[in-house]
Amino acid sequence: MSNFKLLKSELIFSGKVFDLQVDEIEYDSGNKGVREVAVHLGGSVIVPITKDYKIVFVNQFRYPFQKYLLELPAGKLNKDEDPYACAVRELEEETGYKSNNVIKLGAIATTPGFCTEILHIYLAQDLLNGNQNREEGEYGMEIHHFTLKEIDELIRSGSIYDSKTISAIMLAKLYLSSS
Repeated sequence: MSNFKLLKSELIFSGKVFDLQVDEIEYDSGNKGVREVAVHLGGSVIVPITKDYKIVFVNQFRYPFQKYLLELPAGKLNKDEDPYACAVRELEEETGYKSNNVIKLGAIATTPGFCTEILHIYLAQDLLNGNQNREEGEYGMEIHHFTLKEIDELIRSGSIYDSKTISAIMLAKLYLSSS
């Protein structure tokens, strides 16, 4: 139960990736506050596992950091898009693989302090060759295959530090260890 009431909510920016909303609130104590919220449609992340138990990663240029990051394939949801459809689409677009064996592992709130983004996490097994169809900003993307042991070391060394990737790997490990 919250300890405040909303006084005013204003959409101050409407963008292609997210909108920015500013809310004025009043706490039960009478003190006032401001909350800035990045309103995001969310997205899907997929953990693709090859027949030889290697996980498919992409090395993708991330503009805000001005460098490449090792990540799992992922993408943002289109308006009213099913997260499963997004995961399947991103798998083929980014890696050239597809799968008829995709299951949901869970979901994460990426940055709940200021953003509404929820990422839905899926596992893809029994990979098949598909058609890679990257967006223009993904043309320099590279594909890598790592074992879980290699991934553990890449996380430990700081070479993988993308939060959605670390979370998805953890969910995949939990699933795989119980099945």
